[in-house]
Amino acid sequence: MERLLHYTWQNRLYPAIGLETTHGVSLEIITPGVHNNDAGPDFLGGVVRIDGTEFAGNVEIHTKSSDWVRHGHDKDPKYANVVLHVVSEADTEVFDCNGRQLPQFIMHVPKYVEDNYSELSREERFPPCWRNVRNLPDIKVKSRLSSLHVERLEAKVARIYDCLRRCENDWEKVCFVTVARNFGFGVNGDAFEEWAYSVPLSAVGKHRDNPFQVEAMFLGQAGLLNESSVPLKYRDAALREGWLSKLASEYTFLSHKFSLAPMPVEHWKLLRTRPQNFPHIRLSQLATLYAKGAISLAALTAPGGLKEVRKRLETGVADYWRKHYMFGCESPEGEKSLGLRSLNLLVLNSVVPLLFAYGRYRGESGMESRSLELFASLPAEDNFITRTWKSLGIAPRSAADSQALIHLKTRYCDRRDCLRCSWGYEYLMSRTTKQTMQ
Repeated sequence: MERLLHYTWQNRLYPAIGLETTHGVSLEIITPGVHNNDAGPDFLGGVVRIDGTEFAGNVEIHTKSSDWVRHGHDKDPKYANVVLHVVSEADTEVFDCNGRQLPQFIMHVPKYVEDNYSELSREERFPPCWRNVRNLPDIKVKSRLSSLHVERLEAKVARIYDCLRRCENDWEKVCFVTVARNFGFGVNGDAFEEWAYSVPLSAVGKHRDNPFQVEAMFLGQAGLLNESSVPLKYRDAALREGWLSKLASEYTFLSHKFSLAPMPVEHWKLLRTRPQNFPHIRLSQLATLYAKGAISLAALTAPGGLKEVRKRLETGVADYWRKHYMFGCESPEGEKSLGLRSLNLLVLNSVVPLLFAYGRYRGESGMESRSLELFASLPAEDNFITRTWKSLGIAPRSAADSQALIHLKTRYCDRRDCLRCSWGYEYLMSRTTKQTMQ
């Protein structure tokens, strides 16, 4: 209920005139203030006129007046500058930490807003506003998508900066972790990130000219070179072939040399994972990519358009994996290279945010611009989320649009955060009547 009160206050869905405090004193809301997402009063910088006198300060909102004391605001100096207490039920008088009695205003959520919000909260289909989304004007769709794709890019950049702090400002390590995470292609993203942090680049870099040793270290650090990591039905075949034993022997040597410890093999997910996405294949591809120097700051931030960037990320597997998906498990022979869709995803989720983040870090606007140009040149993604939006008449025309729609689902729709969404606003404000503002 309190969230709806915030929404009603922020969007001024209360009568414009004839307002009074709980003591019957005339009240005029000049500006509701700015919503505060941090600790402290709910709205900062509000301006109200009470009995003809103007007051500037903060506004606090509660369902009941007694929540003021229950939350400890009566003893908190952060609330000493509150000029108005907004409630839906005034069950007591309230005072600040200095003993000053606060004026209170009883505000009700318009019934049509409450009813529409209830519909959104109960809706089981995605998106919750599917009934209304087809009717959105094109200009509002474009405006929302534009803000969302920027929001999503900023979230990825923030993640890179978090990684930079963890890596103690080592951008080479940040590049490695970022690319590795995206080689998980969703289902194994967290496991690949954990694995990447465990790989000592100072050690593996000394063996970059030996792809076999790189692969041994990569698979060994992933915990995939122990016999017990091979499913029982493939174990005999894996041992007969000998490739597992050769890699394991090499990793044993390297692990003693560099004091390495593998991650738990249980962290990898194989259930409902397509064979081409098995970690064995992806790690071999990463090893090939690393050995040719493609996972480096210089390579990932080098000039070039989409075609050149995709070319740098092309990779294959060691000969053994051309005929296998995991140790002892044979597959039709093939290159097992990255397809166009996978290359586009790597550019989108690795190169674009890395280029933008590093450009901002260096203060080089040209690098940020190149990042956005790459972003704009990528085709729209085709997945369940984008297909659902397309069925509702909102078809992504570029990767920027598809990223915006993915962000909308994961950060708003899935969390039922309709009150912070402009499309949710359109739904809440729909089917109004003349008695709306009465």
